[in-house]
Amino acid sequence: MTAPYACQPEDSRGRHWPERMSTFRSPWQRDRDRIIHSSAFRRLKHKTQVFVEHDGQAYRGDYFRTRLTHTIEVAQVARTIAGALHLNADLAETVALAHDLGHPPFGHTGEDALAELMAPYGGFDHNAQALRIVTRLERHYADFDGLNLTWESLEGIAKHNGPVTGPLPYALAEVNAQWDLELHTNASAEAQVAAVADDVAYNHHDLHDGLRAKLFTEEDLAELPVVGEAFAEVDRLHPGLDPMRRRHEALRRVFGVMVEDVIAVAQNRLTSLQPTSVHEIRDMDGPIIRFSKPLYQNLKAIKSFLFQRMYRAPSVVVERKRATDMLNGLFPLYLNDPSKMPAHWTQAMDAAQGDTERARVVLDYVAGMTDRYAIAEAERLLR
Repeated sequence: MTAPYACQPEDSRGRHWPERMSTFRSPWQRDRDRIIHSSAFRRLKHKTQVFVEHDGQAYRGDYFRTRLTHTIEVAQVARTIAGALHLNADLAETVALAHDLGHPPFGHTGEDALAELMAPYGGFDHNAQALRIVTRLERHYADFDGLNLTWESLEGIAKHNGPVTGPLPYALAEVNAQWDLELHTNASAEAQVAAVADDVAYNHHDLHDGLRAKLFTEEDLAELPVVGEAFAEVDRLHPGLDPMRRRHEALRRVFGVMVEDVIAVAQNRLTSLQPTSVHEIRDMDGPIIRFSKPLYQNLKAIKSFLFQRMYRAPSVVVERKRATDMLNGLFPLYLNDPSKMPAHWTQAMDAAQGDTERARVVLDYVAGMTDRYAIAEAERLLR
């Protein structure tokens, strides 16, 4: 049974285009299924998390997280936390599954490159692009463009990281003008869970992937808070354990520390504040779902380590530059010669009104590319 501050299916604000209720699925189960069956979701399997697909790591690259496997891990964490807090796990999972749909090829490197290229045309933000995908760019249904998700799912995608203030990315502004997402408030507790689950997942798996990539060693992690303690505990309980098992045992403990901390903090705050509705959650002066202050400080130290030793490692920086160069080459090429794009994108360019609309068509095309498709297009067109 869900708590009174959880989102209730019967209280959903519905869909922009009215539809008959599903016989067997709640509104958010239906949203989840539409996301899983979308083209954008399938493309996540060949989009970068940290390591570009063709990064010279040979078979070892098969084990690195992609944007898809990261998303699945986030969804798993979100369901666990939501269930422990008596929230609506279906909505938390839905937001988690959709949260990275707008990521372009090459991860945050690709996002940075496209944001710079799109600066004269309204900018680029992957959360806003996810909304554009689920409201406009997925075109499979007879009665509407997009996936026609519920208001609560759209709200969660828009502001799972907190209220949105200041100038809005154009893609978010367009959706919000069509259907007010109340961007000035907090998101539902379920969407907040998805955001924290994202942090839990990447803090865990980036340590794992960095070790596999040999960017650092277990000995390098010994001085890190939480992580060093986890390895020490495994050594105490299982002396002489096989190195790969030792690594897994330690990092799953790190994972557990994060999840248990979030649940304990949320339970304490919910008991103290006693919210009686989702509206009270939205109107609070900050998120109800978050890490404790001590763990948050420890995670900052872990993130700082990862930034220096992984995200800015020389081999990763080389790949970042290569990816940036590819996007900096492809974007203006398509903008100036739309015939280089597939026919239906060329037709969209022909129908576009003015430079800004044309640039946004090119952005939709390039941002939707997988790593390997972008690499193939660069090899074909930029030699």
